[in-house]
Amino acid sequence: MDFETLRSIQDETEQIQKLYEIFNEEKRLNRDKAARIEFLTNTRYIERCLSPGAKILDVGAGAGEYSLYFARKGYSVSSLELADANIAAFRKKLLPDDNIDLVQGNALDLSRYPSDSFDAVLLFGPLYHLHSEANRQKCIAEAKRVCKPDGTIFFAFINNDFVFMTEFMYNKDYFLNGDFDRETFRLHDFPFVFFTLDQCRQMLADAGIRTVHEVASDGISELLEKQINEMDEESYQQYIRYHFYICEKPEFLGMTNHLLFVGKVQ
Repeated sequence: MDFETLRSIQDETEQIQKLYEIFNEEKRLNRDKAARIEFLTNTRYIERCLSPGAKILDVGAGAGEYSLYFARKGYSVSSLELADANIAAFRKKLLPDDNIDLVQGNALDLSRYPSDSFDAVLLFGPLYHLHSEANRQKCIAEAKRVCKPDGTIFFAFINNDFVFMTEFMYNKDYFLNGDFDRETFRLHDFPFVFFTLDQCRQMLADAGIRTVHEVASDGISELLEKQINEMDEESYQQYIRYHFYICEKPEFLGMTNHLLFVGKVQ
């Protein structure tokens, strides 16, 4: 299936299913050193909020990169994923000792999980795909419900304003033929849904979430992919430390493809 055929699919769930038949989520976070920055950043912030024995719900778990990491650190992990292709990729990586409850389901319905039952809830995929504000608020409300009162919810967003730079890197004519509104510089929400920083802040405030961290989770790593991948290990580790140094600075927050918001229920 090509992207134009995918665009013609009106049903949101079906479109997500077909997207992940095209898009290889299994390799996205671990294909090289540059791609790994997002994962290293997100796990760093999650681990700060976990106590021994913590229970984690990974909603929109993809191919299981975060779920497997935390289960193998000794945490109890429940994982929910919608796309068949991602479920299959996840299952083939599971080992007998992995303490993971993996189910197929929709982020809009977490009724299988009791209220106030998780110390951390990860929403690292659902908000990439929910086009209506009503569904986004429903998704966040479900995450709030299953999170313990003193727990933490982690939200990932794709940053509207920086995607222009990465697309331009691959297509020198992007500003002439790119898929965006020429007056507002709003990307058209395909194949993902994109947000500005202010939209992310407003969405979470409207949902009763108190944001405690705003993070540029991968920064400019995609733009510097070639240079980062050619680094020796010592240089790479120093680059990671530099990224951690700047990733919450307000002047750098917009310079990233992916945003991480760390929130508490108000």
